[in-house]
Amino acid sequence: MSIDLNSDLGETWRGAPTGDDEAMFALISSANIACGFHAGDEATMRASVARAARFGVAIGAHPSYDDREHFGRRDVDVAPDALRGQLAAQFDALRAAGADIRYVKPHGALYNRIVHDAAQAGAVAGAVVAFAEALGRPLPLLGLGGEIEAAATACGIPFLREAFLDRGYAPDGTLVPRDAPGAVLDSAAQLAERAIRLVRHGELVAVDGTRIRVDAASLCVHGDTPAAVRMTAAVREALEGEGIAVRPPW
Repeated sequence: MSIDLNSDLGETWRGAPTGDDEAMFALISSANIACGFHAGDEATMRASVARAARFGVAIGAHPSYDDREHFGRRDVDVAPDALRGQLAAQFDALRAAGADIRYVKPHGALYNRIVHDAAQAGAVAGAVVAFAEALGRPLPLLGLGGEIEAAATACGIPFLREAFLDRGYAPDGTLVPRDAPGAVLDSAAQLAERAIRLVRHGELVAVDGTRIRVDAASLCVHGDTPAAVRMTAAVREALEGEGIAVRPPW
C-alpha cells in the first residue's frame, strides 16, 4: 500500500519565501512548483528543481491565474483562450528552469473554480494536452474532481484526485473558503489521523461531521501553512508506521 504526499512549494512572494522548502522537500514525494504567476520566479524555480533532484521528489507544475498581487487566490473571469495562454507561459517557464514536469496541479482560485466552471476547466485541460504533446508523453492532472475531471477525461488526460490534510471540507466535498471558520487545520495529530483514515478507509470528515468518500491518489499539506514542517513530518511518520509507503504515482 502506498500514497503520494505533495506540497505547494517554490512560492516566493514579495521577495520572501512563504515556507521552509528545504525541510518540506525532505518529507514529501511530489512538489507542486509555483510557475511565476502567483508566486515564484526563475531563481526560485531553479532552486526547487535542484532540491527535487537532491531529495528524489517528483515535480508538478503549479500554475495559477495571472494574479501575483493576490497570490492567485482571487477569482478571475478570464476568457478560455487567454487562460490557455497564461498556462502555456507558466509551463514553459518551469520547463526552462530545468524541470522534468510529471503532472499539473492548478493553484488557488483557479483550482477551485475549475471544479464547477466547464469553460475554464476545458481551457486548463486544453493547455495540458498541448504541453503533453510538446513533451511527447501523457501529463496527468491532479485535482478535486467535477468539471476538470470531466474535461480531462474527455481529452484523454489521466486524472488523479487529491485530498487536503490541512484544509476543512464542506459536506459537498469542496474546500471551506479560507476566510470561513474551520478552513485551515493546524493540529499535527489531526492531520496524521486524517491521512490514515483516507488511505485505509477512503474517507474524511467534513466541518459539520459528515463523512465524505474520497478516493485520493495524493495527499497535500500546503507549504505555507503554519507549522507545515511539523505537521508533514507527523503525517509521514504515521503513514510509514502503518506500513504505508510514501511515493509518487507519476
